[in-house]
Parts: sequence; structure tokens; C-alpha cells
Amino acid sequence: MALNRQNAEIIGLQAVGWLAGNEELLAVFLGATGASEAQFRDSVSDPDFQGSVLDFLLMDDAWLTAFCDDAGLDYTAPMSARAMLPGGEAVHWT
Repeated sequence: MALNRQNAEIIGLQAVGWLAGNEELLAVFLGATGASEAQFRDSVSDPDFQGSVLDFLLMDDAWLTAFCDDAGLDYTAPMSARAMLPGGEAVHWT
């Protein structure tokens, strides 16, 4: 899949769906972010929210590989998608 903004949002939606289907990890995400289940459901299509889910999955290699394996994605796809979503721009400190 060629990565553009639309495909990045598709990967973001896949990540949200995958996380929603993993009750144990969803509870960790909700606890870490302070979001409620209702806020989670209401934010599914928000690219900012999708980026936060990708940020969360990128924190742990096991989560990332499980998501990619289930979604049939290359392990670099979530990082590439994250870079294309709001807030994913590279930060230049110099």
C-alpha cells in the first residue's frame, strides 16, 4: 500500500479497531490516557486520536508486532502512518 494521508488514516483506524478488540490492552490505554470508553468510541474517526493510538502501540514492540501481524502490515507501517497524522511531524530541536 502506497502511504499517503488517506492510507495513514486507514492504518490508524485499523489500530483503533485492533485495540478495541483487545480488552486487556484497551484497559491499559484508557488508564494511561484517562479517556473513557465513550470517548474512545466517539473519537474513532479523529486522525488526532488515531495518532495517539499509534503512539501508544509504538511504545511496546510486542504490541506493535501483534497489531502488524493481525493486520497484515509491515512492521514499519505504523511509524510511517504516525508521521503522516496530526502531531506526527519530526521535531527539530536545533
